[in-house]
Amino acid sequence: MTYQSTNPNTGKILKSFEHLSSAQLEASLAQAESCSQAWKHTSYAARAKILARAASLLHAHVDDFAKLATLEMGKRIDEARAEVKFSGDILAYYAQHAEAFLAPVKLNPKVGEAHMESSPFGVLFCVEPWNFPYYQLARVAGPQLMAGNVLVVKHAGCVPQCAIAFEKLLIDAGAPVGVYTNLLISHEQSDLVIDDPRIKGVALTGSVAAGKSVAARAGQNLKKTSMELGGSDAFIVLDDADLDKTVPWAVWGRMYNAGQTCCAAKRFIVLDSIADKFLAQFKTALETLVPGDPMDQKTTHGPLSSEEALLQLIKQVEVAVTHGAKLLMGGKRMARPGAFMETTILTDIAPGNPAFRDEFFGPVVSFYRVKNEDEAIALANDSDFGLGGSVWTQDLARGKRVASRVDTGMVFINNIDWADAELPFGGIKDSGYGRELGNMGIQEFVNKKLVRTATLDAPA
Repeated sequence: MTYQSTNPNTGKILKSFEHLSSAQLEASLAQAESCSQAWKHTSYAARAKILARAASLLHAHVDDFAKLATLEMGKRIDEARAEVKFSGDILAYYAQHAEAFLAPVKLNPKVGEAHMESSPFGVLFCVEPWNFPYYQLARVAGPQLMAGNVLVVKHAGCVPQCAIAFEKLLIDAGAPVGVYTNLLISHEQSDLVIDDPRIKGVALTGSVAAGKSVAARAGQNLKKTSMELGGSDAFIVLDDADLDKTVPWAVWGRMYNAGQTCCAAKRFIVLDSIADKFLAQFKTALETLVPGDPMDQKTTHGPLSSEEALLQLIKQVEVAVTHGAKLLMGGKRMARPGAFMETTILTDIAPGNPAFRDEFFGPVVSFYRVKNEDEAIALANDSDFGLGGSVWTQDLARGKRVASRVDTGMVFINNIDWADAELPFGGIKDSGYGRELGNMGIQEFVNKKLVRTATLDAPA
């Protein structure tokens, strides 16, 4: 049994769920395929009415959805509320803009006329992670349902109640059964879904290993994929940065969602002339965080999502230290119930250290000193990942110049705020390919059909 709610604040099992039987899975896929034939012909206005209603329900019941996320994966309640609200915003955004995004595009051939038109692929299979149990679902549901696709979704095994709640949300909003289907299935069943000819595309957010496995399987079936994988984002602090503004963002960037965010700030690359001052302020700020029950609004340091995640992170830190990294603070589990990790800072991480390449999915800071701007950029780019990153400077022209030289899918100057449905999200290198959100996000799984009209004589 892999679908199990366990409260990471207490370690207590809340609820368990059985996998779907083969017959139940087949029934779900058949229902989705049948529904797809009607949904693709449903008007944008009718689809938008359902998505807008779902958005309204999320906004009206923020606490109900948020508390479920806090119970299942330990997200601090204020962060959970913000996630629910943003998820509603995404659904509302696509309800409003999808028709314009997918409107026919006129072309100008030498003879006659032509246009590009968009049509849905059909049934899509989505594999989603636990760290944002609603936002990750909204990111695919908003654009793809409005595009006329239908979704079957395998959510993470530790957030089954959130997964079930999101499916119910859409049904309550008026979506026909089969438009969005939550699948409580095993990895083996997941492979069968990818192989199924009724599935026309696959979207995954998860680890590099999961991405390689799912993309390979889909590739064998010639099915289009989008992959949003891990990250090891650089937080580049230039020598003219305003530390009073930068340090609070450094704390938020590393500690938001207990550090369990693909595009979190993970590698802090600071010019030497300002490094001591930055590090002292950063360490002091991290030391003020208050661990506790994530349901308590006064808590500023919540648990990791699971005992397994905690043990993996502790092992990574131990390996880093064994290979020469210095432990400036933290490094251990907290002496309290639940999956709590001390806030940790590692320095002196050499290129041969596994920590130089690894992604730390939790409250672990990797700190680097560099001599100048060019060295900062070179170090930022010396990564297998390329999801996000940030640059901190009072000279905006300089910030933009540095941002343009960082090899990544997203760069933020003097902020790390991706929470806008208008902004495309995604990366390069081992961080994956494809984009979600914005106009780009809705284009991933639609057929771009050329239609040309011209009365021409056949070539002689």
